[in-house]
Amino acid sequence: MKLLTLNFLTCAIKTCKSAPSSFPLHPRDASLEVIETDLNLPFLKNILPRLMWDELRVITSELGLPDLPPTPPTREDLVVAAEDAAVEGEESEEEASQTAKDLHRVLLETTVKEGKLVCGNCGHEYKVLEGVPNFLLPGHLV
Repeated sequence: MKLLTLNFLTCAIKTCKSAPSSFPLHPRDASLEVIETDLNLPFLKNILPRLMWDELRVITSELGLPDLPPTPPTREDLVVAAEDAAVEGEESEEEASQTAKDLHRVLLETTVKEGKLVCGNCGHEYKVLEGVPNFLLPGHLV
């Protein structure tokens, strides 16, 4: 499960739906894996405004990943300035900045392979096995 996914998940228990502490789910005893993929700069630019930055910073710090800056980067921060990237006399595609590469690494290449996701409101644990979280609830919690 990619770390990006944690930025959109909340506790499935009905009583937690309106509780602000039910988001984000907190990874515990997590085994991480990095699966390299090609950098997709247009995707990063489009997902950036949808990210809950403060919550993403909490998740990365809980996992022991490098700290993210206090404020989210802008779309312009994700590309190297055109005059720096262009080769003389040629038009070039946008080149990803180091910020874009780091964000890509955290959001799209880092995955939770095994562990648990814990609700901050009720403490319910959702197991993650082989990269797949189990959100099925027992009957008494539905």
